[in-house]
Amino acid sequence: MLDTVLYIAIVILSLATLTCLFRVIKGPSMPDRIVALDTIGINLIGMVTVLSIMFRTTAYLELILLIGILAFLSTVAFSKFIQRGVVINHGEDSPDDR
Repeated sequence: MLDTVLYIAIVILSLATLTCLFRVIKGPSMPDRIVALDTIGINLIGMVTVLSIMFRTTAYLELILLIGILAFLSTVAFSKFIQRGVVINHGEDSPDDR
């Protein structure tokens, strides 16, 4: 019974990831694409978690943390890029520093 539920969860998460990938490619605006990329990261975390349960191992827990950190950092970087046009300011005074 548990194996069937886990296989169904993998299929649903895969479909959700494909739907988000469509939104990344065809999204009407840049913020929509960023949200879709963040959602893909969350779906990947869910899929790795389900695989970890299926294989009955804790070896993938570090991978879950790594995907979560990378998804968060990429969302912050893309959001900063949308807001200012650059990700890293090299010696320039920004309006927030004054």
